[in-house]
Amino acid sequence: MFDHVKFGVSNFAASKAFYLQALEPLGVSVVSEGAPAYGVEFSQPQGTVSLCLFQTEEKPAHLHLAFVAESRQQVDAFHRAALAAGGKDHGAPGLRPHYHANYYAAFVIDPDGHNIEAVCHKPEA
Repeated sequence: MFDHVKFGVSNFAASKAFYLQALEPLGVSVVSEGAPAYGVEFSQPQGTVSLCLFQTEEKPAHLHLAFVAESRQQVDAFHRAALAAGGKDHGAPGLRPHYHANYYAAFVIDPDGHNIEAVCHKPEA
């Protein structure tokens, strides 16, 4: 749906480390990087969308980002990796049938207070 999302973070090194570790189970890695004021770009291999972070002193409003997971196991792995990277639990992996019958997601809060989600829309294999 989008080409890229870019937002400012208060601690570039901490946020870069958080997203790198938390999104690794989804196949996401660094594809380009410059000085902290320019930032870092994350994407999946051959990906067509990216997430970009940059250092800023501005205090942006909280953000909700939802990443596509190809399986429920990827959602589970994302949640574990994000917590190990210093994220705070905001919803353990599980079905959210109030969205739809196969909405399987997990939520964490990143170092800047943003709500980060991994979601799989597929039925269990």
